[in-house]
Amino acid sequence: MSFVRFPESVVSCRNLVGGEWISPAGASAQEVRSPYTGALIGRVPLTDASGVAQAVEAAKAAAQGWRGTPLRERTQFLQRFRTLLEGQLERLAHLAASESGKTVAEGRAGLLKGLEVCDFALSLQNLDGGAHLEVSRGVTCEYRREPLGVVAGITPFNFPAMVPLWLFPIAVTVGNAFILKPSEKVPLTATALGELMVEAGYPPGVFSVVHGAKPAVDALLEHPDVKALAFVGSSPVARHVYVEGSRHGKRVLALGGAKNHLIVVPDADPDLTPQAVVDSFTGCAGQRCMAASVMLAVGDVQPLVDDLVRRAARLEVGPGMGALIDRGAVDRLETAIAKAQADGARVLLDGRGKRPAGEAYANGHWLGPTVLDGVRPEMEAARRELFGPVLSIVRVPTLSAALAVENASPYGNAASIFTTNGAVAQSVVEGARAGMVGVNVGVPVPREPFSFGGTGESKFGHGDVTGPSSLDFWSQLKKVTRKWSARTDGSWMS
Repeated sequence: MSFVRFPESVVSCRNLVGGEWISPAGASAQEVRSPYTGALIGRVPLTDASGVAQAVEAAKAAAQGWRGTPLRERTQFLQRFRTLLEGQLERLAHLAASESGKTVAEGRAGLLKGLEVCDFALSLQNLDGGAHLEVSRGVTCEYRREPLGVVAGITPFNFPAMVPLWLFPIAVTVGNAFILKPSEKVPLTATALGELMVEAGYPPGVFSVVHGAKPAVDALLEHPDVKALAFVGSSPVARHVYVEGSRHGKRVLALGGAKNHLIVVPDADPDLTPQAVVDSFTGCAGQRCMAASVMLAVGDVQPLVDDLVRRAARLEVGPGMGALIDRGAVDRLETAIAKAQADGARVLLDGRGKRPAGEAYANGHWLGPTVLDGVRPEMEAARRELFGPVLSIVRVPTLSAALAVENASPYGNAASIFTTNGAVAQSVVEGARAGMVGVNVGVPVPREPFSFGGTGESKFGHGDVTGPSSLDFWSQLKKVTRKWSARTDGSWMS
């Protein structure tokens, strides 16, 4: 039994440049293997600086005409793309799952979130008409939203469809030419998105796909014609992207990793809470920046702990929880679990050695749900982002102690409180340091038009990549003040 449909043949990815699919000159190729089976499903070119420059040149040529296209006409292209995307939802969900290790349901959910961002971008024709005001007799002021030109997005392996769809629908709709550099680990979905953009009829060069690794990223950071760049990935790389991009005069928003805290108090709902915690730390096999990493157990919540362990133990790897991206991720997580044990943590549920039945999955990259108890705040398991289906339980005596642990984290993506008491919930909403806070919600990702973004080491730069604040990242405001004649009945401004 297969949990996901794999490509019928090995996919040879190419770059989308100037509306044409090309193989970058002199680029070596890297194999793409499915996390489920280890089988070869694709090859991706590793574009160098000259290949990046070729894409930037094509995007720059397209940008001038695209910026002059009225907003309402730009949205018509996006509407066609959205219709095509919705029609290909199941195929793309399986494709994303096959290369990232997600379950098909998770691949589908990422696409649906991307469709929400498309809907927000489509609404701009009605919501973002600028402003115009008579500020004095005979004097008017207005602002006009104008694109930046060529912009780029560097996206991670864990959301092959959703994160690109956070970025380019808004960026191109406000009038930019966009270059997508997907993770070289998951190029197939990005290629499929590019095919739909071409089919939607976007002018050549308005949307480009450039495959590659660090040299391609560095080339985008250094190229003078790339005016803005968004990144999603680990915090160390996010910091590098922010520093280097800023040094080269770019507008940069770089989202990094996280160490998210779920605070559970004794009056938490006994039915809702355990399942929400399990869903949070096992969803996407824990490979997401919004996954629960630490459960802060306040007082006596042992029945809730026992229940969540039982629920997590019933979760089957394969159909219920997907695979890790590669062997390196498995090794890193198994090492982290062993270190937590050596530091004094107790393993309530051990996912090491778990894998689906069947020889086909023997070479996949698997780790079952793992629960560590007795983790102390200073331990690595409580501080470092592990990026896998591992939950660390830290016991604290009071809500204040829980908030102190959350506040001490250098990250600031998400925190949630599980309680039936409104005053307790409000104290966490006000006291948590994270940029996204949930009340009885294990993964507090805002829905559009509320924007996504954390604080601290989880975000470098200003603003958010979705929602209204994204408009100011992908564009600039031109202010115009007009006066046509002298007035004797006006103020000093006339």
